[in-house]
Amino acid sequence: MSDSTVPGAHSGRRIVHIDMDAFYASVEQRDNPQLRGRPVVVGGRGARSVVAAASYEARQFGVRSAMPSTRAERLCPDAVFVAPDFARYRAVSQQVRAIFARYTPIIEPLSLDEAYLDVTTHRGGLETATEVAEAIRSAIRNELHLTASAGVATNKLLAKLASDANKPDGICVVRPQAVDRFLLPLPLRYLPGVGPKTQQRLDALGLQTVADVRAHSEAQLIEWLGRTGERLFQQAHGIDERPVQAERVRKSVSAEDTLADDLPLEALAPHINAMAEKTWRAAQRGGYNGRTVILKLKTADFRILSRHASLGTPPDSARALADCATALLDRVGMPAATRFRLVGVGMTNLQTTAASDAEAEVEQHRLFD
Repeated sequence: MSDSTVPGAHSGRRIVHIDMDAFYASVEQRDNPQLRGRPVVVGGRGARSVVAAASYEARQFGVRSAMPSTRAERLCPDAVFVAPDFARYRAVSQQVRAIFARYTPIIEPLSLDEAYLDVTTHRGGLETATEVAEAIRSAIRNELHLTASAGVATNKLLAKLASDANKPDGICVVRPQAVDRFLLPLPLRYLPGVGPKTQQRLDALGLQTVADVRAHSEAQLIEWLGRTGERLFQQAHGIDERPVQAERVRKSVSAEDTLADDLPLEALAPHINAMAEKTWRAAQRGGYNGRTVILKLKTADFRILSRHASLGTPPDSARALADCATALLDRVGMPAATRFRLVGVGMTNLQTTAASDAEAEVEQHRLFD
């Protein structure tokens, strides 16, 4: 397929994906000069801790986010471990988003450190999407003393892939006429949703690059891979019709913690209380409450369990949330000898707190559906 016939290549949209470089670690290095140039790992030490972020100096040793901290220590014995400060990271993230807002109101945050921007019509007085991306990167560098990478393309898929192409502190522009030139050589592991297990299946089929996928029909890929084959066909052809959504609907709020020691079920209540408190504070900050309370547990052998209760009236305090989550222990149904390594408490079926208050009087008589 030629570039000129790639579906959606000439959609008229101009999408920018901004991805902060090693965000948490970079904030730590910025704020503490003694950390600059050193391998920094944001996260705790110990057998039950994981890496939240790693500086590029640490990444040179193979350290990556979500890696067990013990492995990170083995890979990089000289790494400096720093406890995460998410309140500070959130504050810096808000400063970054204020810079985005100078150029467009159509901003879709994906996390604290990345976002999509639709700059099809709003460009803050600049002529092109590329100029917007460069202006944003320059403002982040000059005002916040951090770096960001950017991808510019006609859809979200291509823009995100492009932002990874020249990291750190780089920009990649995928123009409509150059989509094939950009996509075809890419290893399939770069595509969203292609994890290790999917990669094994693709390797078995002799599919390693986007060009390999393009050699097969959609019907053939679906026969081999089911819905994964359909998604892969779309991605390999650069097709992505998703709009940038300025107001993303939050689906849940939660907190979880890996315990210092594996504990029996009857010892989990204090930890449930602590996670309920964290979840409640996060929900209150966002102006949310939830009709469904979720208790998440992970056993010592890494089996994940989830129990939930749908409420007529959302909890009105952290204590009420904790009580509901604790009551769900009765539904776990595991042998008495089972030990647990992780506890989480969450809420879903979210609504704004204003809506919760208005409906509470009507449904006070209900406890569980």
